[in-house]
Amino acid sequence: MATSDYGLVIGMMMAIFLASFVSADPDLLQDVCVADLASGAKMNGFACKSNISSDDFFFAGLAKPALTNNTFGATVTSASVQQINGLNTLGVSMARIDYAPGGINPPHTHPRATEIVFVLEGELDVGFITTENKLFSKTIKVGEIFTFPRGLIHYQLNSGKVPAAVIVGFNSQLPGTQRVANALFASSPTVEDVVLTKTFQVGTKEVEKIKSRLAPKK
Repeated sequence: MATSDYGLVIGMMMAIFLASFVSADPDLLQDVCVADLASGAKMNGFACKSNISSDDFFFAGLAKPALTNNTFGATVTSASVQQINGLNTLGVSMARIDYAPGGINPPHTHPRATEIVFVLEGELDVGFITTENKLFSKTIKVGEIFTFPRGLIHYQLNSGKVPAAVIVGFNSQLPGTQRVANALFASSPTVEDVVLTKTFQVGTKEVEKIKSRLAPKK
């Protein structure tokens, strides 16, 4: 088994093991409740579908690196209840993040989950900021783990000259992701310029410039 394959297996096992012991989602009340994403029923989670199969618990999407030729030079491949319907009510999910050299997963939060990352290849500068504005940061390398507490702003940066990748575990079937910059400058409808100019102590031109760069591609 190649080193990268071994790291992938170990990372996935550790993420699932650790996340399953600290569940952020409500406890399940039956063996399984495979999500029926097409159901119109409104509830905290997803309705259960009646006809299920092994494929509802399977996903191969984390096996290969994703393309990173985008604005941030990083791509998140999710393995949440939206990709693995069988995760519904189980309180866990995963993701793979691939980074080009210089790539960044910009400051963001997961409102419904704590995150734990396991480095598959390369190395990353990572950090999170507490509600007292204290930064906890570290450089992590292959085989190492770092944790981001639930709801706190955090980031990952590949400052190296080679690609990097991590496997991520969450203690929620659908952790949610809110990028700080996008939330403030690319919301719909948009936040009023006066709120942003006063918050960041900059002029309207600077705010409009940032908004134009972060606007969803049409």
